[in-house]
Formats: sequence, C-alpha cells, structure tokens
Amino acid sequence: MFYLKQTKTFSYSILYQAIAQSASDIHFCPYEDSVQVYFRIHGKRLFQFSISFDDYQPLLSRLKFTSGMDIGENRKPQDGNLSLQKDRSMYDLRLSTLPVHQSESLAIRILPRDLMPPLNQLFLFPRQAEKLKRLICKKSGLILFTGPTGSGKTTTLYSLIQWLTTGKEYQTITLEDPIEKKVTDVLQVQVNEKAGVTYDTGLKAALRHDPDILMVGEIRDRNTAKFAFHAAYTGHLVLSTIHSKNAYSTIFRLKEMGISETDIRQMLIGVASQELLPIVPPFLSGQSGRRAAILEILDGYLLEQAVYAQSFSKSATFESFQDLRRKAYALGFIEKQTYLAFNSQTF
Repeated sequence: MFYLKQTKTFSYSILYQAIAQSASDIHFCPYEDSVQVYFRIHGKRLFQFSISFDDYQPLLSRLKFTSGMDIGENRKPQDGNLSLQKDRSMYDLRLSTLPVHQSESLAIRILPRDLMPPLNQLFLFPRQAEKLKRLICKKSGLILFTGPTGSGKTTTLYSLIQWLTTGKEYQTITLEDPIEKKVTDVLQVQVNEKAGVTYDTGLKAALRHDPDILMVGEIRDRNTAKFAFHAAYTGHLVLSTIHSKNAYSTIFRLKEMGISETDIRQMLIGVASQELLPIVPPFLSGQSGRRAAILEILDGYLLEQAVYAQSFSKSATFESFQDLRRKAYALGFIEKQTYLAFNSQTF
C-alpha cells in the first residue's frame, strides 16, 4: 500500500509540475537506459528530467489504469482520459501510449476545463477575429480551419461556438474525437469507431436532431468531406478542420477528396489557416498565454480565385503568413529572432 501511494504521489507531482509551468503536453520517452521527460510549453518541447525504468513502469501502469486503458496490453497503441483538480481548477487529461522497444512511450495532453478565452483574445490582430465573426454569421455553408497540430484550431472552433451560442438561439451539435472541452448549451458527440460511431454515422444522426450549427472535429477522408458538404447544402452551418499546408492548398486537398469545383464554389464560405506566434511580454495583456494567432483567410473573391487555381500572390487584399509576421515584427509584437526563425521555415 505504501508503494502504491508513493507511485500516485510521484505521478501527480509530475502532472502538477506541468500544470504549474502552463505546459500543454507531457512526453515520457523511453530510451536505452532511462526515460526522458519533456514538457511542451508555449509550443516548445523542453527537457525536464530523467527517471529510471524502475520508477517509470509503476507510474505508467497507474496512469494507464486510472485513465481506462488495459494495463496488460503493451503491444498496441491505446488512448485514455482522466480528470485532475489543482487548486480550484479542473483539467482534462488525454493520454496516449505507443509501443516502443521493450517499453511504451506515453504522451499526455493537458486541457484546462475552464480556460475558454474569448474570441477577441485569441488573435494578434483584432480585425481578423471580426472577420471570422462576419463569416460565421452565415446561415449555411462550410468554414474550414487548417494548420499544424498545436496551432490552436480546436480552441478557435470552441471559442467561435461559444460566441455563437451566447444567446442560446442555435441548436449546436459537435462530433469530436475526442471531446477536448465541455461547452455549455452544446450537444457534444464522442466519435467512437470501435462502437460504430464514426464521423459519417455521427453526421447522419446529428442531422436528425434539427441542428443549426454542426462542428466536425476533423475532415479525414472522402466520405466525411462529402457528407460535410451535403450538410451545408441542406441549410446548416458546418465548421471543421482539415490537414493542409496553408489556406490556398486546402482547395487542392478538397479536390483530391473528390469534391467538385461547383460544390466548393457554392458551399465553401471561407478557409482560415492558423499559426501561433510567441509574443513579446509587453503585449501579453489580454492574450491567451504567451502566444497569439494569426490567420491566412480566403473568402469572397479571393476564395473564388483559389478555386479556379488563379494566383493572387500580388493581391493587396490577401495577407499571407509572411505578410502578417512582417507586420507583427514591425509593430514590435514579436522579436527579431522569432521573425527570422519562422521565415526560415517557409518553403
């Protein structure tokens, strides 16, 4: 019993350390002679300390057990969830294991339950938030968000829905895998492919509940893409994410999934590609943490040009990430090294 208490104390101490440092993720990485522990803080993966395999195995078993995983299974990836309270705040933890040589790695995503920043506080340039508000006031159509993992797409979607549903005028249904945050006055459906609840079947069921707004966590394949467009055709506002390099390449991604130009022109309201920038401390007031989002937005005439694969690189009305970073640097929002580092990654 004393040993179990020690393991619990040790595992919780790591979780509390990560929360205290505003980490979004914890990575336990087994190597030959030890397990390296990293925290992802404001987008950067930072080494914290090493622990022995003798300490890691009981910690891993405990976290797998408490999050609903099979502790006897170490040959297949598993997912689990658990909740944690620190002080007066609640946190949802999303755990994922991955079999590696002679052990399992463990990744933990930390999701503050009560931290839902207002839409206006997410973006470096407030006019971009205002533009999103205008886009989502449409009664029907599809709005897509793209960007790398950890770029804040899901947070933006939640904040948009929170802003839309403030007056409780809309029946809003989300399909998510997994549900990352609980949202008041929204019906949230957990996708569970093992139980037969896929995005495809979930969308069909959701349409029978007379929704005004549908949020699809991610468009992953042709079927989901086609059904999302079908939902938009039947008079619903659909919000979703999709993997693509930037806003412009999203159009090519949709075409690869079998969506016709006609459907894209008629139903796609806008595409927003998101990127997070670390902000200089004097400008932190009102922002979420130490980073703020910038957006490449395609809508209206620019979106029509993109659908027809016409270049608008010289258009004064389209602001690329490079343009927005340049403006952020000129206004003193980001440091020179940040500006140069991001530009060096552009290809």
